[in-house]
Formats: sequence, structure tokens, C-alpha cells
Amino acid sequence: MGLTFATDPVTVRTPATSANLGPGFDALGLALTLYDDLTAAVTQGGYTVTVRGEGAGELPGDHEHLVVRAMLATFDELGERPAGLAVECVNRIPQARGLGSSSAAIVGGIQLARGLVLGGRKLLGDEDALRIAARLEGHPDNVAPCLLGGFTIAWTEGSGARAARLDAHEGVRPKVFVPTERGYTASARAALPPDVPHRDASFNAGRAALLTHAMTAAPDLLFAATEDRLHQGYRAEGMPGTASLVASLRSVGVAAVVSGAGPAVLALSEVPADFRPGTEWRAETLGVDARGALVKGSMVELA
Repeated sequence: MGLTFATDPVTVRTPATSANLGPGFDALGLALTLYDDLTAAVTQGGYTVTVRGEGAGELPGDHEHLVVRAMLATFDELGERPAGLAVECVNRIPQARGLGSSSAAIVGGIQLARGLVLGGRKLLGDEDALRIAARLEGHPDNVAPCLLGGFTIAWTEGSGARAARLDAHEGVRPKVFVPTERGYTASARAALPPDVPHRDASFNAGRAALLTHAMTAAPDLLFAATEDRLHQGYRAEGMPGTASLVASLRSVGVAAVVSGAGPAVLALSEVPADFRPGTEWRAETLGVDARGALVKGSMVELA
């Protein structure tokens, strides 16, 4: 027996995310109150995508678009593809800045596909959705908070990606600094060495554990908890502006880190009112998104 597809459009709102948070390389992530809004409907044939906002005129308008690719992967998991899809994207998450734009597209596509199938959430649970998202993204640190909201700890085991979600303390005050220039995860990862000294690995293990406590219970410890020796130093040469801004913020006591692979910078504690990052940076004060990717539609309600 085949799937029953929704006859009306389904919408999803996906949050921006920041991964690593300093020492939690490829493991820790945070959902932020900056969103892409996606709408999809089943059609009689073909795949069309219209994009407004970030990425308009640049991103593919057909089956090559990441949202559609994620939808098709999800439909394949469910066992049947619809004849066609029409997708509309209103993008606010900056592209290629380290704020999870690709994870938002992937998670959004998965959630849209679940929403377009009657009983989609029961047929494909959140654990399965996370596994598909991490497989498409390559790692789970951004897709986990995008899907689940809040502060997440993600890891991979034999069956695939898994994650634990925690509530961030109200004293966590995210502020992002977004540069005009773009950065790309592949080049940022290429800057990392194949091995690191044991003392640096030990240092980061302690700081990552401390960060979990600081994020959820003791935000006064965020400055010490966001120290890192595994990735930010190695990437500094390729992102000198980012490294300089992180250093400037930390020099005045702000718990600042590279957001994901950069080049955006994330501050987790209060930034002094008189701090000036420079004209090449756009500063935006955000909150922690607690709910993750929300889906609404006429046949199914996943929110």
C-alpha cells in the first residue's frame, strides 16, 4: 500500500545553528533565533524551487537544490516519491558563514517530506530524521540543534548519528558577527592537521565538559569553557579577520568563538555596549531557539 500525500502545501521554519562552540569540535551545537521559512507542495511532475533572500539567484532551482535532495532522500526512506514538488524558500540565514545554512536546508527538506506524508512523523521518527540529516551533511553537530532546538551534544555510533538535547541557561546571550566575506567548510577542514598533541586533546576534553555545565547551569564559566586548542588556531591563518575579532572580544572578557567553520563569530556572553567590531561585520543579537524545525500542514501537525 502506497503513501498518502498531503493535497495542501506544508511549511517549515528552520533555525540557524552554531557548531563547536569553541572546544566541542564536531559535537556541540546551539540553535539560534534566525530562521529560513520553507514551503512545499506535491505536484503532478517535476521539481521547481524558488528562492528569496539569501542565495537568491545563486542556488539551483530544480532537483539539485539541497532542500529537494533532502526531501527525496526522506521519501526514499519512507518508500515512495511523489510525482513532483514545488518548493519556495525564504532564506534569512547567511550562506557559507558558519551559521548552519546547509543544515537548515537539509533538516527543512526532511521535515517537509515528513509533513507531506500522512502520519509521516510516526513512519519516520526524530532519530531516523537525525540519521538521514547527518548522512547528508557529513556530521551531526549542526543538524542536531536545527532539528531538536536548544543546546545539543551529538555523536555517531554504529547505527548512525545520535544526539542529546539540553536547555540552555537563560544567562547564555548569543550575538553573532557576520562578515561580508564567505567561508567554506571544506577549506576550513583542510587546514586541520591529521593529528594533535595529547595535551591539546586532554585540554579540550576538559573544556568541552565544562562548557556543557556552563551552557546549562553556570554561564559565569563560559569564558573559560570556550577555550579551544583543536581547530580555531589552525584555521586562523585562513581567516585572519575572524581570528582578530575573536581575540578582540576575548580581550574584553567576552566568551567568543568561531561559529562553526567560520568566518562568522559567536559571542555567548554579554558584549560591552561600546565594542565596535568594524564596518566589515554585521552584528545581530539573537536568542536560543528552544523548539527546532517546526512543521505545519493541513493533514499533519508536527510542531
